[in-house]
Amino acid sequence: MAGLVYDRKQMEEIMDKVVTRTMRMDMTWDWPCGVAYYGISRAYEVVKNEDWLNLMKDRIDEYIDLGLPAWTVNTCAMGHCLITLYEATGDEKYWKIVLSKVDYLENKALRFGDHVLQHTVSVNNDFPEQAWADTLFMAAFFLLRAGVIMKDEKIIADALNQYYWHIRYLQNPETGFYYHGYNNITKDHMSGFYWGRANAWAAYTMSQVGSILPKAYLYPQFLDVVGSLNEQLSALKTVQTENGLWRTILNDEESYEEVSASCGIAAAMVAKGNPLHLKYINRAIEGVMKHISPDGRVLDVSGGTAVMNDKDGYRNISKDWIQGWGQGLALTFFAGVLDYDNSRNDGAL
Repeated sequence: MAGLVYDRKQMEEIMDKVVTRTMRMDMTWDWPCGVAYYGISRAYEVVKNEDWLNLMKDRIDEYIDLGLPAWTVNTCAMGHCLITLYEATGDEKYWKIVLSKVDYLENKALRFGDHVLQHTVSVNNDFPEQAWADTLFMAAFFLLRAGVIMKDEKIIADALNQYYWHIRYLQNPETGFYYHGYNNITKDHMSGFYWGRANAWAAYTMSQVGSILPKAYLYPQFLDVVGSLNEQLSALKTVQTENGLWRTILNDEESYEEVSASCGIAAAMVAKGNPLHLKYINRAIEGVMKHISPDGRVLDVSGGTAVMNDKDGYRNISKDWIQGWGQGLALTFFAGVLDYDNSRNDGAL
């Protein structure tokens, strides 16, 4: 019977190198670190390597001692690793910071329209009434995780509302792909390109809802998440390159292959658990493995990217440097592969 093709020992050794190299990075309390440490958290949860947890814990404790920044949508990404640390250690100090992030998102963060979170990268109103796919990972996914732990239906409902409206604003029903952003003032998608990492943020976070939310099938908006993800993944498989990767603009052959988007998309396929996706996942395993350096750097990851004005804006973003989100999404993908037989998906929905 067909299945995933990989060497578990080799993959765990590569993950160890990626974790070690990630912890050498001087990331501050913001979304690059949030995505990186989410990946380390997922790796720890699957492999149970206590050294990885302790490395992350020591750094988080150092951050707390140095003082934490003001919250934004992007800084809330650090909430993911705090949930893992709280569950692993039982230390209330991590949970208190989680609750402060939840309070910010619920009561202080900028909103527009039907209570939709505006994407914020600083304490300023940088992108008035704009919805970005990034928000799904940094805030909506985090709110869902926290709400489930708290058994707080109000927070769960808010998280699902974020998914619902980001689907409505960002997914093109004709193609299945996601746009990078939506401007509610001008009622358009700005430059209107299908950015690879935006599709990874959407696909991966949607793939997690069914496994996180108990009796997810009883929530009507979950069916929108399932429908959206099904359409998206069936479209994404058609633009996977012969190297097992996805491009920084999905449907643009002049755009380079981008590894963080590839990891996030492939991780979503893993979590979805559709056997028809196995061959695409296997191609991605082989493709991503070729982009891990001997010292644990995830290579060919595009730099931080705003909603750019044109295709060249996306094509010319540098991919020469190590990035926290590349490290984290690679670890997330590999952890999913290792845990494939134990993962719970949404079945025939």
